[in-house]
Amino acid sequence: MTKTKQLNVRLYDTTLRDGSQGEGVSFSKADKVRIVERLDAFGVSYVEGGWPGSNPKDMGFFEEIRGRRFTHTRVAAFGSTRRADQTVEEDTNLRGLLQAETPVVTIFGKTWLLHVHDVLRTDADTNLDMVGTSCRFLKDHGREVVYDAEHFFDGYADNPEYALATLRCAVEAGATTVVLCDTNGGTLPGHVQEICARVRAILPAGVELGIHCHNDAGCGVANSLLAVQSGARHVQGTLNGFGERCGNADLCSIIPALELKLGHRCVAPGVLPHLSELSRFVYDLANMRPDTRQPYVGESAFAHKGGMHVNAVAKNPRTFEHVPPEGVGNRRRVLMSDLAGSSNILLKAHEHNIQLDSKSPEVKRILTDLKRLESQGYEYESADASFKLLVQKLLKKHKPFFTLEGFRVMVEKRGPDAPCLAEATIKVTVNDTTEITAAEGDGPVNALDLALRKVLTPFYPEIRDVQLRDFKVRILDGKDGTAALTRVLIESGDGHEFWGTVGVSENLIEASWQALVDSVEYLLYERRNGAGARRSHKG
Repeated sequence: MTKTKQLNVRLYDTTLRDGSQGEGVSFSKADKVRIVERLDAFGVSYVEGGWPGSNPKDMGFFEEIRGRRFTHTRVAAFGSTRRADQTVEEDTNLRGLLQAETPVVTIFGKTWLLHVHDVLRTDADTNLDMVGTSCRFLKDHGREVVYDAEHFFDGYADNPEYALATLRCAVEAGATTVVLCDTNGGTLPGHVQEICARVRAILPAGVELGIHCHNDAGCGVANSLLAVQSGARHVQGTLNGFGERCGNADLCSIIPALELKLGHRCVAPGVLPHLSELSRFVYDLANMRPDTRQPYVGESAFAHKGGMHVNAVAKNPRTFEHVPPEGVGNRRRVLMSDLAGSSNILLKAHEHNIQLDSKSPEVKRILTDLKRLESQGYEYESADASFKLLVQKLLKKHKPFFTLEGFRVMVEKRGPDAPCLAEATIKVTVNDTTEITAAEGDGPVNALDLALRKVLTPFYPEIRDVQLRDFKVRILDGKDGTAALTRVLIESGDGHEFWGTVGVSENLIEASWQALVDSVEYLLYERRNGAGARRSHKG
């Protein structure tokens, strides 16, 4: 029986505060509550809810969760040390931190004399008193005090004695955790490792060393992991690396690295396979598209394209996968392109529940056809649905659900300030019945899409569920100008799953039509065969 590791690294999530300072990131009060609940279920030790003195929304969040009990998480309010010209009793920021009524309060103070002189416009001794009196004030009011040593690594490089003096002031005044912050995000891993080891060696027993890294030099995750290896046991970061400028250290990379590679426990037992789901949940609440190349949780994190790589993975996944994708809630994907080999075909077919014999002539025929179509501009990496239909057609297992008799698309503009009007008329035959209909849309593709749905819905009511989620156009050869070959990629969904299709033509409308038809045919095929649309991502 495997012994469960004891929690020995405490995660401190600051997605709701530092993460929300990232460009394009915003959370409502309800969003913040939902994220805290998910982080609690995940076993995160601390969640920083915001700065109660900075805006009404953050204070509203603290009021909303006041009195709630969480299983694993302690909620923290964030703020600064007192102002230089005020006592702790007069300082509105410190009073706001107490009014939040959180069990934990995190305050930041200046450790870099550049900031002391140029930002605070005060002297070194006054700043030390600001740190000490603020920590003592909060400790005396029964709060667990986390001290964020802002710009610590820059301050240490400038004047190590002063930077360390700020830590001593915080500890002597009651801070139980001191966090070394790479606020500018420019410190390199070797320096972080060396400085963290020095600080850990001089901290009193019972005081926890923490790390808070930004990612401006692309080292946020590496710096956080090296800090742990140098004795830090409190790690701050954000989900998906959200944060100002280039973001914060990404907890979605830190968590599996600690758990799977360094042998530490930092989340609740058994939750790691839900990491990708947690990542997507936060992207959805932020109304942002996930980063497909994000380590561990990105859609491309375990995607294989080269034929030799796919062949090796089929024999032993460890050859090209540093951790099992299922361990972090992700999945292996095989990409189809002109670099594909027979292993790609076999594994991709297996993904779609299509059984192929590796020695069958069908595999060679599919591979030959795939490379021919790719040379014509088709691309199946993001068009799994079109690939499955292609294979079914080559195996003569696909019967079209309708036949196009013809379509016409018109775009009209009446006057320089008038909006463009688009109308599509379409004629199809379904089971020996021919129907014709028309629809207006915001543009020619939208009109064609609406007309296709309108004419087919009486025969196939499930088409009502299809939603066009994304539409991408790529000019494949610009030298031909407006007559250039055009590739259209469409992402469709039914409210639960979504899938990609592709079309290629010198005519944008024709390319769009190909992708639209594949989208509808794919849904109908999957529904009629009881499989349900294969997902490429589920939010």
